[in-house]
Amino acid sequence: MSAAWELWWADPLAPFQFGFMLEALLVGAVVGGVCAVLSCYLVLKGWSLMGDAVSHAVLPGIVLAYLAGVPLALGAFAAGLFCSVATGYIRAHSRVKEDTVMGVVFTGLFALGLVMFSKIETELHLNHILFGSLLGIAPEQVWQTLGMAAVTLGVVFARRHDLLLYCFDPSHARALGLNVGVLHYTLLALLALTIVVSLQAVGIILVIAMLITPGCVAGLLTDRFSRMLGIAAASAVLSCVAGVYVSFFINGATGACIVLAQGLQFLLAMLFAPKRGMFAVRRAAAA
Repeated sequence: MSAAWELWWADPLAPFQFGFMLEALLVGAVVGGVCAVLSCYLVLKGWSLMGDAVSHAVLPGIVLAYLAGVPLALGAFAAGLFCSVATGYIRAHSRVKEDTVMGVVFTGLFALGLVMFSKIETELHLNHILFGSLLGIAPEQVWQTLGMAAVTLGVVFARRHDLLLYCFDPSHARALGLNVGVLHYTLLALLALTIVVSLQAVGIILVIAMLITPGCVAGLLTDRFSRMLGIAAASAVLSCVAGVYVSFFINGATGACIVLAQGLQFLLAMLFAPKRGMFAVRRAAAA
């Protein structure tokens, strides 16, 4: 750590002198913002485990896309949707609870992906898929990520009120004439697409933190959903920029540094949030 401190002290602006670092900061900020917006809906809906399930289930889709010679993002998106639909079908046609079904489906698909990956010769690196490779992102992947992020944000913005009502009270949404089924699968598709967007940054394993932590931080700081979206986005972008910046000096895994920055923000919010923080709750109880 002393070497990292000396390197930072010598030139704190060193990361901004390299093109790959600027690309990583840009992509990280975009990915963080997209994940943060969707995380607010997932936290409100209670779909934390669904995000974990879909993120792990994309691995066999990536392998199949490589074998078929199609974009890996397409295979990951298709596998994520398949996991979501399979979970819903099994839950609807059996007595098994949804969280149990998700646990079985995503672990099975993840294991299948690992077996498939071990049996083929490929130039892909498993560590990059599992943990991300933000500093090694290619120019075409930058544009691909930005394009998918724009699509995700566009759909969320266009259906934001309907999605909010569906997440908050599906029965009320159905009573108002909204097609709850369409909203359900729209949210699942957005979840799968957001996970594909995030794979390059933090990989399969850490993407769940990107999808949950910003919404949790914002939920501790405000009661209004509109403010929650803004706080979550600001929190995610800040943690992504900070994680990329710190990883340069400590030579650490970029995705892990981003998630650690988000974890630190959650810890601070949990302790010092004005109304829901632990210290605020104790003061209110003692008053």
